[in-house]
Amino acid sequence: MLKFRSPLVVSLALLTLTLPGLATAQVVESAPLPAPDLFSAAGRDTGLGPDLWTGASAATARTVLPLLAQKPLSPAASALARAVLATGARGPEGGGDDPALAAARAQALIALGEAGSAQTMLRRSGGLDRNAALSQVAAEAALLNGADQEACDIAQALSVERDQIYWLRLRAYCQALAGAPAARLTFDLAQGVERDAVFARLMGARLSGAGDPGPAALRGGLDLALSRSLGLDLRAAEPGPGVAFALEGPPPPQARWPMVAADEPISAAMAVLAQGDLALAEGVRSALAQDDAPQPEPLDLALLDALIAAAAGRPDAPTLDRLVERGGVGEARLRRRAQEAALLLAALGTPFSPQARGEFAAFNLPQAKAPTARAFALNQAAAAGLVGETALLALWTSAEAGANGPAAADRAAIIAALDRVGLDDHARAFAVEGLLALR
Repeated sequence: MLKFRSPLVVSLALLTLTLPGLATAQVVESAPLPAPDLFSAAGRDTGLGPDLWTGASAATARTVLPLLAQKPLSPAASALARAVLATGARGPEGGGDDPALAAARAQALIALGEAGSAQTMLRRSGGLDRNAALSQVAAEAALLNGADQEACDIAQALSVERDQIYWLRLRAYCQALAGAPAARLTFDLAQGVERDAVFARLMGARLSGAGDPGPAALRGGLDLALSRSLGLDLRAAEPGPGVAFALEGPPPPQARWPMVAADEPISAAMAVLAQGDLALAEGVRSALAQDDAPQPEPLDLALLDALIAAAAGRPDAPTLDRLVERGGVGEARLRRRAQEAALLLAALGTPFSPQARGEFAAFNLPQAKAPTARAFALNQAAAAGLVGETALLALWTSAEAGANGPAAADRAAIIAALDRVGLDDHARAFAVEGLLALR
């Protein structure tokens, strides 16, 4: 049976092909391609597939996506969030056509430094003119990217809730850009609805063309646009979420960690690895193996080897055995570092030797902080191969953990789950991040 897909019809057609001396009947089955929804537009190429959200829970998405715009994330969690949110794929069942959820997705991308991806994505999405929340995120993305006229066009096209304070302020700015006399009236109307001292001084100076506007403001895209239009010093203001990236440029797709190296080879190797230079880190490690090289502490060397193995994505059973060995000797704080490092390396799939496994099982590591139900759901999602759901649950725990990332037990569960669903690059990033924290 030959199967063909068609976006236009759902039917079964019986085709009879007649060749000289041979009559063949073939049944051709056609099925519709799913219609695009609000999650189908991609912000950029992330390498993730169009089935990302297959089987994912819309309820989980409604909980997690707003957290990603509000909570600080570690570099590994931020890279994972940016990748899954910028991917074009039909959304979770029951959520793909939800404008509020789509707006939360775009808002999280902006907060994580991908205003450009959010702008690209929303340009390709329909229905902006019929939803104020989605239009507002689109306008903010445009303003952050310096596309003021695009933001003004979005405001002009909006057909609902045009009297909300954001749209009054944006229209006042757009009218001022166009030199329209109505700008003053719209500004007064906005201030009458909700007074804002910062907007008043910036917009007042913009309208009058004279006077001291005071310092720049960078709370969001509209502040940035106004401050830019007035020629203010943007370096003197404290930027809000997403604005700093609009000024400095988006973060790299891969996770990177700032680290100041101490004046010794182990620390130097870790610092360059934290910036993504695995080859240089391996070169430093090779130099340490020379007979005349100063010998570092055994635990420090084992941690460096674990970092290199995790970054390279290759199992290193001898290093895991050494970490387990170090986890049973010496001071309590050093034992704990070795034990947690062994946990993270094993979570990537590095096998224990029988002896090491027995010793590891006796370690008394801190328990996970994620709720038991969520940890169980993460394991179940990974077992079912639900890529987007697994990522969301991992990000939920990461958002609650804050900028330093999850504790070791939670991190190990996240690493194992991400690796299981094929997000191995992100699993390695979480492992590297955790190992760097143990240096």
